[in-house]
Amino acid sequence: MNVLVDTSIWSLVFRRKPADLNAFEKSIVAEFEELVKEERVRTIGIVRLELLTGIKLLAQYEKVLALLREFQDELITTSDYEAAAKCANSCMAKGIAVSLADILICEVALNRGFSIFTTDADFQNYAKVLPIRLHVSRQ
Repeated sequence: MNVLVDTSIWSLVFRRKPADLNAFEKSIVAEFEELVKEERVRTIGIVRLELLTGIKLLAQYEKVLALLREFQDELITTSDYEAAAKCANSCMAKGIAVSLADILICEVALNRGFSIFTTDADFQNYAKVLPIRLHVSRQ
């Protein structure tokens, strides 16, 4: 199964220094690297936008940009946005606040049969309403 990687994971991999990672974060990076080797990593444009936003140094921005360009975005269609709105409405009806980026990740994963690799706890809440699959690290 392919895995849609959330911004929280990309950030650990591309924006953090390995020496600054704790044991859990290192295991997450190792899992990401295995998924890359298996050619199972997927992304979407909103994740790319989130990851590249807020990088202060141009050199770091260009480094992250170059690394991220190795991964093509999944094509997002009008029906994906419409279905994401329906997912958001379902969550909000159950009292769960949503991030539009997160809910688009959920919808794309659902629509394409991907699991979601994230450290963002909000996805645990989405999973209470949406039948998303969260990727569990094998490390």
